[in-house]
Amino acid sequence: MKFVCIGDSLTYGYKVRRSETWTHLFSEKYQVEVINKGINGDSTGGMLSRFYNDVVSNKPSHVLIMGGTNDYIMGATLNMVRLNISTMAHQALSYNIIPIIGIQILTDAAMAKIHWSNITDFQIVNNEITNYREWVFKFAKIFNVSVIDFYEHFNDHLEKSSSNSLYLDGLHPTIRGQEIMAESITL
Repeated sequence: MKFVCIGDSLTYGYKVRRSETWTHLFSEKYQVEVINKGINGDSTGGMLSRFYNDVVSNKPSHVLIMGGTNDYIMGATLNMVRLNISTMAHQALSYNIIPIIGIQILTDAAMAKIHWSNITDFQIVNNEITNYREWVFKFAKIFNVSVIDFYEHFNDHLEKSSSNSLYLDGLHPTIRGQEIMAESITL
């Protein structure tokens, strides 16, 4: 098995060592090759534009696709994100790559507001992520695509922990947050 993980800073592992990212922990946990193609600040449109070079050309057996938070931060619509994610999933299928959609974690809106200079209303971002999550499950059922619900697993841990232990800045997971994301993955 060979996985490419395409996404934004949540996939890249913003401000943590490469050995501490959820993608690296996932690789170690299952002893599979994982290529991290996360780019800080990327949008689903950016992911789609690099999908062939970053995913198809690496000839993986699986691709984990996760994005959308930056789209919502910058005011993109839910429909645009759905279109980009579904296009990547369908492209993967056309190249005999098994697509898996990762549902991103919510932001800690209050913490993000402090660290990210009021660039957006993070509660609106969270509402869009929640709406997107509902769509992913419908899409996955129709097209028989697997889902990794980082959203739910992370939220379960937030109920037991403080945000400060799981978020660096309201958007990005701490080392413990990375571990929780890796724990979300079951093969």
